[in-house]
Amino acid sequence: MSTATAVARPGAVLADLLPASRVRDAALVVGGAVLTGVAAQLAVPVPGSPVPVTGQTFAALLVGTALGARRGFLSLALYAVAGVAGVPWFADGGAGAGTVSFGYVLGMLLASALVGALARRGADRSPLRTAGTMVLGEAVIYAVGVPYLALAAQLSASEAIAAGLTPFLIGDVLKAALAMGLLPAAWKFAGKR
Repeated sequence: MSTATAVARPGAVLADLLPASRVRDAALVVGGAVLTGVAAQLAVPVPGSPVPVTGQTFAALLVGTALGARRGFLSLALYAVAGVAGVPWFADGGAGAGTVSFGYVLGMLLASALVGALARRGADRSPLRTAGTMVLGEAVIYAVGVPYLALAAQLSASEAIAAGLTPFLIGDVLKAALAMGLLPAAWKFAGKR
């Protein structure tokens, strides 16, 4: 299938522009997990919060959007399983399910599937739709991560929101803005090839 055919075909995601094969899919899944692990090392501590600002969520949402729901979910599942098994690629080189921020990793699994499903419906092809997709993905991550943080760190709901949600909102706006530029531009570039 040519690139132009893949671009025009409804239901395509960016990864579908590459020649189809099982090797491609496996490489994309592993590559997405590695990208997320590397991005998690870009961490900035947040005063008063056990959760740092990282590039991890942005990478997870890009992986889901670019690979589609199935491959995106598998990629984040590989990231989570390897991290639980001891690969030190969670935020700040952490590993294991015992970290207070592990709930965000679980949320990323679900969010990658959601944004991947939305991307198959064209939600990554215009800036506004991409922004909405990223916001929904972030909401899923927080919906799992903040309650997990509350339980793991023994915080009240308001303390967990103050430590695990509020300080990250400005960064999330910036991540959505970056995605608004990157993803539609990638489609535009692919359409000109």
